[in-house]
Amino acid sequence: MKILVISGFLGAGKTTFIKELAKRTKQDFAVMENEYGAVGVDGGLLSEGNEDSDVPLNIWELTEGCICCTRKSDFATSILTIANTIDPEYLIVEPTGVGMLSKIIENIKMIQYERISLLSPITILDGAHFEEMLDKFPETCRDQIQAAGLVVISKKENADEKERIDLEEKVKSISPQANICSIHYSQMDELWWRNLLKKPLDEKQMAEKEEETSDLENMGLKGISLRHENELLLFLQGVVSGVFGDIYRAKGFLKTGNAWLRFDVVDKTYTITGIEPMEESKSVFIGTNLKRNLLREALQKSLYIKPGMAVPFYRKKEEEKEKMPVMFRSRSGREKRK
Repeated sequence: MKILVISGFLGAGKTTFIKELAKRTKQDFAVMENEYGAVGVDGGLLSEGNEDSDVPLNIWELTEGCICCTRKSDFATSILTIANTIDPEYLIVEPTGVGMLSKIIENIKMIQYERISLLSPITILDGAHFEEMLDKFPETCRDQIQAAGLVVISKKENADEKERIDLEEKVKSISPQANICSIHYSQMDELWWRNLLKKPLDEKQMAEKEEETSDLENMGLKGISLRHENELLLFLQGVVSGVFGDIYRAKGFLKTGNAWLRFDVVDKTYTITGIEPMEESKSVFIGTNLKRNLLREALQKSLYIKPGMAVPFYRKKEEEKEKMPVMFRSRSGREKRK
């Protein structure tokens, strides 16, 4: 079993890249998802986009901790279980975005034997938010670049040559020997994709590093719902403006009226896309100073509003109106989708 670790900071697009890898290579994959919080979201999204593939994905989720530190023993056990049961040709590991890639590789090397080998790891770098993330989380971002065999730049599909060169220079200032793909991966040929599954780990590239811990909080919610798409827009406006705390990454899917929608938040931007109905609605929020009760009140209204009560959106009682953030009292005509 060959193990390919696909790293990348929060919201870089790791799950999207893995789906494209499966589509282009048509190989026998198992995927291990490591969610920082207690609720796994990406496993459902991987399955949702794979119905038309000739090769189904076996998806394993490891939640409530990071496989580079707090859950490294469970991580090792899970790898051995996968190798000894389904025994896929390739295991794709998608760590949480706050994981230290060098530590993850070290943890896998401890259980490496003749049936388990490591491929050269890949880091997906969000070109649109690279400098902000590097400023806020320098140790993690630098580690993910320095430990990668290949840095793939995402979210710069429309960048001109000068922008790509400037970004490459910034990456090389962190890792001078970095192998960088600045052209969007959707434009790469089949040979490039197949070679990702052939290049072994370069042992010389891996340097011993001290274990790092993250100060980020996380919160997962299940059974969430909103009555209309406009309510989701209003909610996401609150997320990016700091109403619910300093949220750096949020993602989830839920039913809004008669439609299912998926949302993604990275730093101060958000996107909403349609999605096929899922078995259960879920969301994850990662950041600092999370206002947990307000998040629950916003997305799990049924727990706060008695059946039959006609109350305004996000309000338990009419007398609390003035206590709520201004964002919740704005008119829908002022919201704009980013």
